[in-house]
Amino acid sequence: MNRSTFLKQLTAVGVASLGVASLGALPAFAQDNYPSKPIRFIVPYPPGGPTDLMARLLQTELQTRLGQTVVIDNRAGAGGNVGSNEVAKIAPADGYTLLLAASGPMAVNTNLFRSMPFNPLTDLAPVIQISSFPLVLEVNPALGVKSVKDLVAMAKSKKPELSFASAGNGTPQHLAGEIFNTQMGVKMAHIPYRGAGPALNDLLGGQVNVMFDILGSSLPHIQGGKLVPLAVTSTKRSPSLPNVPTMAEAGVPGYEFTGWHGIAVRAGTPPAIIEKLNSTLNAIFKTPEFRKKWEALGTPVVGGSAEQFGGLIRTETVRLGKVVRESGVTVD
Repeated sequence: MNRSTFLKQLTAVGVASLGVASLGALPAFAQDNYPSKPIRFIVPYPPGGPTDLMARLLQTELQTRLGQTVVIDNRAGAGGNVGSNEVAKIAPADGYTLLLAASGPMAVNTNLFRSMPFNPLTDLAPVIQISSFPLVLEVNPALGVKSVKDLVAMAKSKKPELSFASAGNGTPQHLAGEIFNTQMGVKMAHIPYRGAGPALNDLLGGQVNVMFDILGSSLPHIQGGKLVPLAVTSTKRSPSLPNVPTMAEAGVPGYEFTGWHGIAVRAGTPPAIIEKLNSTLNAIFKTPEFRKKWEALGTPVVGGSAEQFGGLIRTETVRLGKVVRESGVTVD
């Protein structure tokens, strides 16, 4: 091989190596510049419910801190599975599609649905826990019920036949009602809706009698006399409703139920992007003004690491799976 040919080959190898190196650097460059385009924020329930309200509170703060537009995309259906599957299986693993991860699709539905389009433990990556809230057992004033004891007596008499609304199969509102049925030996019929907003509207309109709902979305209606609160599902009374007893105080010993939400992305999203999202959200939750707005929804500020949220999902999958099996509820 003459010197000229050797130099040409060496140059070609060098250029090819430079190209490979440059391609390898692209993902890291993209991570360093994240986000460089709008972010889609999927809520797996309709507008108007508590899950949607949380996303919309975070939307403005995320836009300010990340410097990009955040678009809320409500994808309701199948107890939260439709929207969650959009992130788990369809959207790229690049951090540009976030999921408002509710306890139903994240920890309940694998035990509730005979077939699932995704596995929340392997197809989604946790980012941060954002809520931990009790529910309030409430009735329409026209029912004439003033206490849990009254409600149980009416349910047992079946005059009238009682039904309870929920945000959908497997949601906290659903499980809270099933636990109540089991512990009190009653059979209020479950009426699932495509989100808490529509369920609450029908409770206010009298189409259903009873609902376990997140306090934040029901509080204005309670304060306005449009709903009657009977008990909260936490072990302590809510500061927002200090005169409303806990379920244990109201005659349901050992009853405790807490729902939760978080943020997740598709599994395989670069750790640096997950860390940036986590640190940004933790910073938002440390802002006193935002904390006040958040707590008005009926949940304390949570935050923490992605690993902590992942641990919660795993333990809750076991705990809530037991609740589902004991209730005997299945969907399809």
